[in-house]
Amino acid sequence: MFKQAVYHKPVLTQEVCTKMIEAVVRKAEKLGIRINVAVMDGGANLKAFLRMDEAPLLSSVIAQNKAYTAASFGLATHAWYPMIEKEPALLHGIVHTDRLVVFGGGLPIKYKDHLLGGIGVSGGTAEEDVICAQAGIDAFTLLAQVDA
Repeated sequence: MFKQAVYHKPVLTQEVCTKMIEAVVRKAEKLGIRINVAVMDGGANLKAFLRMDEAPLLSSVIAQNKAYTAASFGLATHAWYPMIEKEPALLHGIVHTDRLVVFGGGLPIKYKDHLLGGIGVSGGTAEEDVICAQAGIDAFTLLAQVDA
């Protein structure tokens, strides 16, 4: 009846999440911005978080929601608006979904065929947030290659 009762998948470690956050902070410092960064695991649970000194307080929740959105759907947050902008019912309905973010700064964390979670950054412009989040993804990719 069932091929198997359980399956195995990779998960994010505390160590890799810390390295990702460090890479994001370095990028934010180069851009001259103060950000919040969150990493969610594959169940969209908060795995790691950092608020840089003087980063906007409200952005801490936004960063977590961006990471949650990316981890929940496996889709970058900036990809949402172009998908829904010409669908009035969806545009006006889905944006009321709790924790869904439809602007830049949240990216999924993927390894091979697995969605491991999401990273979210908030505090700069949407473009700056994406650039910083990508620095975290780049750090993960480098670490995942070393681990493979």
